[in-house]
This record gives sequence, structure tokens and C-alpha cells, in this order.
Amino acid sequence: MSCCFGSSLTNFERFLQCITPVVPSKNVSQSCISDLNTRGQPLGKDTVEYFTLKDLWDCYKEWSAFGAGTNVMLESGESVMQFFVPYLSSIHIYSDKPVAPSRNRREEGDGVELESDTWSDDSGSDNSSPSLSNNSSKSWDAVSEDSNCDQDGSWSRKNRPGYLYLQYTEVSSPYQRVPLVQKIDELARTHPALMTLRSIDLSPASWMAVAWYPIYSIPSVKNEKDLETCFLTYHTLSSSFQDNMEEYQDIELGKCMCCCCGGGAQKKEPVGEKLTGGGGGWMSVPPFGVATYKMQGDIWVNPESWDSERLTFLYGAADSWLKQLNLYHHDFNFFTFHSAL
Repeated sequence: MSCCFGSSLTNFERFLQCITPVVPSKNVSQSCISDLNTRGQPLGKDTVEYFTLKDLWDCYKEWSAFGAGTNVMLESGESVMQFFVPYLSSIHIYSDKPVAPSRNRREEGDGVELESDTWSDDSGSDNSSPSLSNNSSKSWDAVSEDSNCDQDGSWSRKNRPGYLYLQYTEVSSPYQRVPLVQKIDELARTHPALMTLRSIDLSPASWMAVAWYPIYSIPSVKNEKDLETCFLTYHTLSSSFQDNMEEYQDIELGKCMCCCCGGGAQKKEPVGEKLTGGGGGWMSVPPFGVATYKMQGDIWVNPESWDSERLTFLYGAADSWLKQLNLYHHDFNFFTFHSAL
């Protein structure tokens, strides 16, 4: 449940390491997924590495039950293990090909509304699914292929998001939410492909955001406001972005990545390199964007490091991503307007 203790890393760097899933991966011939190249992003290699969404969710099981522990050095020189629980903040899944719709039924109960998927191969634009949230209020704007075509950085007609399979945004209070794995299990009841889709099946517009809320520290620390900091991390779910993410990791983090995934196993490898081990390969799914809430003082942002620049970069990446897709993200807006409260 705990992550590395690298003394050369800052608290923020250790947090990023500890919440980065490391997922079992497989390889497939590029010729088998030639459709990926139709989006104007040539892969440039014979094989493509991918992971299954189910394996990704498995990485969050222990974190959802006990929290992900990251070592934090306090200003007093004391070291504590701070634990965070992941909650699914938002997820948008677009497939390169239509996914078979789930059973055609509608359920209502406990404030949750679920509807089956609808698909149209003949449509000139993709249909948007209804919001799947714990509140009936609309907290997001559907992605439209026909909108924002003239705006810089937005999706053009030749780079359409794909076929929308699932769009979910959480808008309820953190105290009313359930941990990520439990929420995924709920969504999978009406969207079973959440357990079978692979990263190579998803378009570049597929992503998720995870809200990390602190639960406790060991040893317990009183009156340490900065340990109340909450984080919001953004992760791509598509193989189309893997090469770009590796380059981003090399430039932006420049450190080793480690993570506790699957029974508390720890893995350390250089950023940007594929992780290999007995029985198969591994892929890290690091955040490309970050937002914070209740961040105070210098515990998370070391003034003698690149933490401030790194955090600014990651926040800007998340903001740019949402604007590119013309999306309203409830948690991002809340974190932005209450970041230092």
C-alpha cells in the first residue's frame, strides 16, 4: 500500500509516482490495428503495446480499499506516510469502432440514472450518451464533432473523437462518493465493455480523471493543513497517446516512476521506457494533467525544486485538454476556484 521512499525526490514527485498505475501489457502487430493510423497518428513501429481496462481497474483495487500511501517529509523534518483514496471523477470512452450496445433497459434508484448505449453507423456525427452521475443536473457539455472545428487545438472533422461508449462525470459531494473500483463496477453493469476493451480499441479522446482525497497519515499528525490537500489527476486511456506520453514523461518528470500495483508489488524503471518483467511487460499510465485543492505552504511544492513549474505545466495541460474537447468538468472547476481554501 505504500510507495517508494526516494530521498532525492520531492513530496509532489513521490505522490505522482505512487498514484501512477503500472499495468500488465501485451503486444499486437500494427497490421492488426491499422485503423489506428486513420487518425493521422502513424505509429511508426511493427508492434503496438496495449493494456486492458480491466487490468487498469485492478491497479486501483488496493488503493480503493486501503488508500495509496506516499511518503511525505514535513517542514519539521518528520516523515509520515499519507494515504489517499481514489474516486472516479470523470471518464469518457470513445472507441474506434462501434461497440455492441448493452442490454436495453433503464434503471433508476438511489439517485443514479443509467441508460443503455445507442449507436448509429450511418450518422454523420456521433451520438452523445446521457450523463451518468449521482445527480440529475447536467455537469458536462457533450463532445460534438461539428463544434469547435475552427478553434485552435480543438478536434477537427478529420480527427473525430470516435464512437462514444461511455461518458460519466461525478457531481456529488466527496462524502457521498464511492471509491473508484466500486464506481467502475457499478458502471460496468450497464456498460460491460468497461471490462473487456483494450487501449488499442480506444480513440485518442478517451480519458479519465481521478480525485484523490486524503484519509489518514501514519503516524498521525495534528494541525498539518497541507496534509489535507486533494489532487485531481488526468490519464489517457488510448494507446495512440502512449508514445507521446513517454516523451512527455522524459521531458516533464525526468525521474524514475514507481507504483504499487497488484498485491502491493513495487516496480521501478526509467521514465519513458517500457517496463519488463517475468511473464510479460508492463506499462505505466502517468497523469498528463493535475489540479489541486487545499494546497498550502511548501510541503508539496518545494521552492528549491521544479515542483512549481511542473505543477503549473500539469494544470495547464488539464485545462487545455478540457477546452480542446469543449467539456465542463465539475471537479476541475471546483478545484480551480477553491485551490487555496
